[in-house]
Amino acid sequence: MVITIIGVGLIGGSMAITLKENGFAKHIIGVDKNPENLDKAIRRRLIDEDLSLEEGIAKADIVILSTPVDTLKILLPKVLDLVENQIVLDVGSTKTKLLEHIKSHPKRGNFVATHPMAGTEYSGPEAAIPNLFDNRCTVICDVEDSNEKAIEKVKALYESMKMSIVYLDAKSHDIHTAYVSHISHISSFALALTVLEKEKDENRIFELASGGFGSTVRLAKSSPEMWVPIFEQNRDNVMDVLDEHINTLAKFRSLLIKKDFDGFAKLIRKANTISKIID
Repeated sequence: MVITIIGVGLIGGSMAITLKENGFAKHIIGVDKNPENLDKAIRRRLIDEDLSLEEGIAKADIVILSTPVDTLKILLPKVLDLVENQIVLDVGSTKTKLLEHIKSHPKRGNFVATHPMAGTEYSGPEAAIPNLFDNRCTVICDVEDSNEKAIEKVKALYESMKMSIVYLDAKSHDIHTAYVSHISHISSFALALTVLEKEKDENRIFELASGGFGSTVRLAKSSPEMWVPIFEQNRDNVMDVLDEHINTLAKFRSLLIKKDFDGFAKLIRKANTISKIID
């Protein structure tokens, strides 16, 4: 299997490592607009060679698009124009607008919309790591619009990466990711900004920061180039969950003003029930 990865960053690079190590891919081709990324990917042996978009697609059995979601909207139609029997998949965090954009493309059946639910706060080929996807899930969206051969091959790809598969329509995917992923990033960005505004002594932050603080603001290190397009494309769903989050913060504030610590305890106990869903 020859796989071409367009966008050799954290996700694309980590997929390259995994698919080569597990034997699913015999040869990995990298395509990236940034020559520096390709140089790093070659040096780290994430890819076997780098080619132009046209050359990389022509040699591939499977094409993986691993770029920011705003780039995907421009890139995906071009890639579909170039494919014949190749299977194309993306790994983007938003789906509705992308799938509406290519709905009528004559080669829509060659494309499978996916979202592996894995990642870190880092970006670029230097951030790629083995085992990133172990025991995580990937979402496959709108399977009825992809041809059966493409779906089966993409399922085999993700199963080889030790991932479970969840099937959703694009709209449901975007709603759920707003709640489990996108709001987490906004909360982390906001907390980091709050601490930086109130605590001007950076040395004190470093000295006193606990594991809890570090894990809570970890996502604040994430790239704006990656996340601003996600917030833009999933704006309505993110607004909905953000409004609910603001209302919940207001409840905590009100209880503090009233010195109602019994009420505070009730909210915390209610929050503790998340352990029934997440270990």
